[in-house]
Amino acid sequence: MSVSFFNKNKNKKNTLTKAGRKIACQQIGFSIIVVLICTLLTYFYWGLLSAQSVIAAGVVTIIPNCLFAFKAFRYAGASSSKLVIRSFFSGVKLKMLLMAILLIFAFKIIVILPIAFFGTFFLVMALPLLTPFLFKL
Repeated sequence: MSVSFFNKNKNKKNTLTKAGRKIACQQIGFSIIVVLICTLLTYFYWGLLSAQSVIAAGVVTIIPNCLFAFKAFRYAGASSSKLVIRSFFSGVKLKMLLMAILLIFAFKIIVILPIAFFGTFFLVMALPLLTPFLFKL
């Protein structure tokens, strides 16, 4: 018995979304690895406060990307083209909203070093552009 994170209807598997889900999972996994490596390097070179800023930036970017991947690759096919468009755009809206909320929480709750935070933030936001070159799709 397999459990699918992306399909709403467990009895009906949509094979058309398989390639998109694979790319999304690779990008999210790669982002997590990069954030963890950056956190370790930052901790050893600049200390705990910088490492917390790097982790905060990773959380602020990776969690909304997971939500977007879940929403964007729910439906596929010509018969559900309106659902595909609707889920994609609702995923983008939710991603931006969640990212804004997480940014507010990060700046209100955690002491952030701007260079470490925004450096990692922009790095993780740019990683989906690099993933196709790093992984043969």
